[in-house]
Amino acid sequence: MPLDQISPVIVNSTCPHDCPSVCALEVELIDGRTIGRVRGAKDNPYTCGVVCAKVARYAERVHHPDRLKSPLRRVGEKGVGRDAFEPIGWDEALDEVAMRLTNIAEEFGSEAVWPYFYAGTMGLVQRDGIERLRHVLKFSRQHSTICSSLSDSGWLAGVGVKYGPDSREMADSDLIIAWGTNPVSTQVNVMHHIAQARKNRGAKFAVVDPYRTGSAAQADIHVMPRPGTDGALACAIMHVLFAEGFADRDYLAKFTDAPGDLEAHLKSRTPQWAAGITGLTTEEIVEFARLIGRTKRTYIRLGYGFSRSRNGAANLFAVSCIPSVTGAWQHEGGGALYSNGGLYALDLTLIMGLDARDKSTRLLDQSRIGAILNGDKTDLGDGPPVKALFIQNTNPIMVCPDTNAVRVGFARDDLFVCVHEQFLTETAAMADIVLPATTFLEHDDIYVAAGHTFLQVAKQVIEPIGESRSNHDVICALAKRLGAEHPGFEMSAWEMLDATLKASELPDAESVYEAHWIDCAKSFEDMHFLNGFGHADGKFHFKPDWAAVGESHEGMPALPDHQAITDEADADRAYRLVAAPARNFLNSSFTETPTSQKREHRPTVMIHPEDCTELGLSEGDLARLGNDLGSVVVHVMPFDGLQRGVIIVESIWPNGAFVEGRGINTLISADPGPPRGGAVFHDTAVWVRAA
Repeated sequence: MPLDQISPVIVNSTCPHDCPSVCALEVELIDGRTIGRVRGAKDNPYTCGVVCAKVARYAERVHHPDRLKSPLRRVGEKGVGRDAFEPIGWDEALDEVAMRLTNIAEEFGSEAVWPYFYAGTMGLVQRDGIERLRHVLKFSRQHSTICSSLSDSGWLAGVGVKYGPDSREMADSDLIIAWGTNPVSTQVNVMHHIAQARKNRGAKFAVVDPYRTGSAAQADIHVMPRPGTDGALACAIMHVLFAEGFADRDYLAKFTDAPGDLEAHLKSRTPQWAAGITGLTTEEIVEFARLIGRTKRTYIRLGYGFSRSRNGAANLFAVSCIPSVTGAWQHEGGGALYSNGGLYALDLTLIMGLDARDKSTRLLDQSRIGAILNGDKTDLGDGPPVKALFIQNTNPIMVCPDTNAVRVGFARDDLFVCVHEQFLTETAAMADIVLPATTFLEHDDIYVAAGHTFLQVAKQVIEPIGESRSNHDVICALAKRLGAEHPGFEMSAWEMLDATLKASELPDAESVYEAHWIDCAKSFEDMHFLNGFGHADGKFHFKPDWAAVGESHEGMPALPDHQAITDEADADRAYRLVAAPARNFLNSSFTETPTSQKREHRPTVMIHPEDCTELGLSEGDLARLGNDLGSVVVHVMPFDGLQRGVIIVESIWPNGAFVEGRGINTLISADPGPPRGGAVFHDTAVWVRAA
C-alpha cells in the first residue's frame, strides 16, 4: 500500500534539540522506518500541542537523501566533500580510530586526545557518554563555554540556584518581559503562554532586544538598547523604582543582602546616565520602569542572547536584581526565570563516568578550539599539543568563534579527526574518519529542560537510517577497543538511563515513559524563593561573590552595574554586530533541510536605512563586513528596527552559503567572557563598506 494511504500510528517522543522548550512530541509513525508529521503533545501543560515549524517538518531531516548511511574514510583532500571519501565497514572504521588514538596517547600522552562535543542532542545518555570515555582514559577535559557559561554565572551570582518560577505561571502574569530572548524563533511555547495571559488577563508583553525580532514585532512594548548595555538599563530601572516609591522595602529587608548599599549605589545610575549608554531616551527608560513598578505580577523571561557579550554575566546579573527590588518574586506570575536546569537531581555518575574523573587532567576551553589547535600555550598550558579530536554533536568549523583560526587548525596534517555525525557537515568534511549517527527518533534517551519542569524518557521510534549507530553504541564500541573499563560501557542506553533514574531515587524508565513525563517542580514557595534563595544566608545577593562563581573575576562589579568591557565601535570599526539566531535554523542543524533554506533565503545584513544611505548601499547590494579577524560578504537589507550603528546578521548559515565562503563567525572573537569563560557571539565591532 502506498505510504500516503497508510493511517499513521501516534508515538510519544521528546525533542532533543538545543532549545529550552524540550518539547513533548507526538510523532506520526507510518511504518517501522518512516515518520510523517511531528506535533507538540497536547496533554503536556507546557508544550500544549505547540511545536516549532522546523521540528514539525522533521521528516525532511530524518529522511533527507544526504543523511550519512555508512562509515567513510578520507582518501582525498580535507574539506572537499563526499568525493574525498570512500565507504568502509564499521569494524574497520572503529579499529582505525582506536589505533590512531592509542598511538597518539602513547607518543604524546593521553591529554593529546580531545573528545569534543556539545548540544546536537540534549539527551543525557547520547550527549554526555563521551565524558565517560574521556574520564576513564584521562583524555583532555572540556570547559563547555559555547552556550550558558556566561548566563549561568550571572544568574547564580544573585539567585544562587538554577531554577525559578514555573513557565506556566506566565499565563497568570500581568506583564511579561522577554529580555534578551526571541521566543518566536527560539522557544515558541513561551509565546503560547504569553497569548493566554494577553487573552485572559489583558497582560502586556514587552521585549528587550537590540533589534525588532519576530517576538518584538508581536509585543506591546519594544525596548531596543544598544548591544551590551542591558546592565545600564537595568540599573536605571532600579533607580526609578527606588526614587519613585516602587521598591518593596519590607521584602528587601527580609530577602536581600544589601538593599541600602544598592540604593545608594543606584543614585548615580539615573535614566539620563543610562540613556547615554543604551541609546534609549530618558522617557523610554522611565516609562518602562514605572510599568514594572506598577505591575506586581511582572514575569521576566531571561534569555541567553544578551549574555553573549564580554559583560554578559554582569548584564544578566543586573537584570535578575529587578524582581528583588519590586518584590515580584512573592506573586504568582511574578519574578524571573532563566533556566530550570537545577531542578533535576539526577545522579549522572554512571552516564558521565564521574567516578573516574581526574580534575588534574587538563581542561580546554571549547570556544577556543581555534587557538588550541593552533598551539596557543596560554590554552594548552604545559601539556602536549592536541593531536586527535573525536567529535560528536557539534560542528565547530561552522559554529565556533574565529572561524579562520578553526579552519587553519583543522587543516593540520598532523591532526587526526574522527567525526560522528548525521550529515557531512563542514567539520565532517575535514575529518579522517566519518561515522554515521542516529537522530533522536532512532535511539533511546532521557531529557531534562531549561524552560519547564518535566523530565522525559523517549524510546526509539524507527529503525536507524542506513548503518547509523547511536552515540552511546559508538562510545561503548570504542571503549572496548581502547581497553577502557567502566560499568557504563557494558550497558545498553536503556539500561543506563534506567539505572540513572533508580540511582536518583526516581521512578524506573518504563514507568516514566508510560507516563510520558514526571513533573519535577518544587513548591510555589521554593520556586519563588519564599523559603530563601540558594545562598547560605538564604538571601538574594546584590553583592555577589564573583570569586566563588569563576576564577577570572577581577574587575567584576561589586553591585549591579554597566561593565564597560565590550568591543565598542570606534572610528575604524563604526558598527556593532549581533549574530543572532535565524528562525529556521538551530545552530547548524536544519541548515540542510530544503524548507528551512527556502524560508531563510540567504545570509543578509540588516542595516538602518540612514546608515545604508551614508554607506551608499541599497536593498540587495553586497556589503563587506570586517575587523582584525577577517571579512565576510553578505547581501544588504535596509531595516529600521534597530539603532543606527547596529547591524544584525541572522545565522548560523554554513560558511559556503556566504558569497566568499566565509561565514559570520569569521568575525567573532574567541575572547572568553569573565568570570568563568563564555563565547561572546554578540559583542563585535566591525567596519562596513560596499563589496
